[in-house]
Amino acid sequence: MTAANKCQQSWPGAGLTIAAGVSGPLLLGGTILTLTLRQHAFLHSLGWDPLRAPTVDWPSGLALSPDGPWMIAAFLTSGALLSVFAAGLHRHLAASGRPPWGTRMLGVAGLALALLAFKTDPTYLLTPRTLAGAIHDGAYVLLGLSLLPGMLLLAVELRHRESWRALALPTLLTVLLAAPAFVLKGAAFYGFLALILAWFLLIAGRLWQLTRTSAW
Repeated sequence: MTAANKCQQSWPGAGLTIAAGVSGPLLLGGTILTLTLRQHAFLHSLGWDPLRAPTVDWPSGLALSPDGPWMIAAFLTSGALLSVFAAGLHRHLAASGRPPWGTRMLGVAGLALALLAFKTDPTYLLTPRTLAGAIHDGAYVLLGLSLLPGMLLLAVELRHRESWRALALPTLLTVLLAAPAFVLKGAAFYGFLALILAWFLLIAGRLWQLTRTSAW
């Protein structure tokens, strides 16, 4: 029995992991899109503009809007789902080789995403800085220090697993394309979000391919 087949047959949590990998990105992306359309005027009051200032209090500022509880719930739930996905992917990959570090960093990214539920402080409004705003800013930094580096490590680690080798290059390309947008902001930040969400769906899809014949 090959390592890949052994991994497929010894992993009863695959269904939960795949569901988390698919639902997390769709929930976060869908919530951001829906609330942006609903709270367009509110975002403008914070200084946001979809072209001239696309990252001014966006998407975090949605938590300050009348629909804020939905954005807060999306941050919390998507962060939890990302952590579940990272844990399941770690277990899957560890069964066929050395335990990967990339998945551990994705787990940290899940925690950071959940911590974004602490409301941000508006950039241009004359309001006192808050503890929640400081936690939010720290979580954003932690997300940047864990998500993309974790994906980069995972790209290297996937090369050493035959059943995952085909996704090593797409993972690396995703990091190389997403990193400048994350750092430079601007309208390219929309592309960053789309790339990252699509990558999670790609990885979840590969997991589904590898485990669809197993009895979960």
